[in-house]
Amino acid sequence: MKRFGFSKVMLWLGLLFIYVPMFILVIYSFNGGRLVTVWSGWSLKWYASLLDNTKLMTAVFRSLEIAFYTSIAAVALGTLAAFVLTRIPRFRGRTLFGGMVTAPLVMPEVITGLSLLLLFVTMAQLIGWPQRGLLTIWIAHTTFCSAYVAVVVSSRLRELDLSIEEAAMDLGARPWKVFLLITVPMIAPSLVAGGMMSFALSLDDLVLASFVAGPGASTLPVEIFSSVRMGVKPEINAVASLILLSISLFTFLAWYFIRRAEDRRKRAVQQAAQEESGGWQKSVERLTPPPAHS
Repeated sequence: MKRFGFSKVMLWLGLLFIYVPMFILVIYSFNGGRLVTVWSGWSLKWYASLLDNTKLMTAVFRSLEIAFYTSIAAVALGTLAAFVLTRIPRFRGRTLFGGMVTAPLVMPEVITGLSLLLLFVTMAQLIGWPQRGLLTIWIAHTTFCSAYVAVVVSSRLRELDLSIEEAAMDLGARPWKVFLLITVPMIAPSLVAGGMMSFALSLDDLVLASFVAGPGASTLPVEIFSSVRMGVKPEINAVASLILLSISLFTFLAWYFIRRAEDRRKRAVQQAAQEESGGWQKSVERLTPPPAHS
């Protein structure tokens, strides 16, 4: 009979602590009553009422748009920063550069948001750009998420075998071609993970968006926070359930395709190793003289 150890018990308690509130939220999104804490029977009317809630749906699409562009920009900037930190061992200011890249990870978001607000206000007064809105939210989220991507990609780059890249450059490939055709496919899982993390962080951010958002540019977390202070509306449960469903489906699809790509890569490596082993064995057989007959 298997006995549950302390670590397994704490693991299951942690998982229940995380996912039980989400399950309750999904259940109450089908509540027919107007009070979210009082169950009044099953109903889909709050999902249907989302179509009439223009303000909330506009905030949803605005948040998705910002999160999408943030994930792309954060992956690009974070990958370049990780490549510099792992492939260029010595250059002037390397320690300062590494500290600046990882600073958003440990710096409170309130300080980051206030600093960016002062920066945007000063730039708008001096040169008239940028005006606070979607652009400033995107810049703030990209600055914040690039640090996470840099850490994830750096750990993957340190594990790569440099002999593959060196062999490609010995055969005449230029550095940019080696990076695009060899390095990027090998770090593709970390790029996807960094992009998904950036998307989730941008979609979830409240503090930075509260500082740098302008009039008429409220994201979904800001909209939910402002409405929750007046009482939780049933539409919020419905839109949160739809976001959970879409993110879970996207995460499953990304995991599935990454796993298939990794399995194909492993099979290709094994096949190449077998072919190389077979060719080496045939070469040995050709070089080995036949046994002498008495």
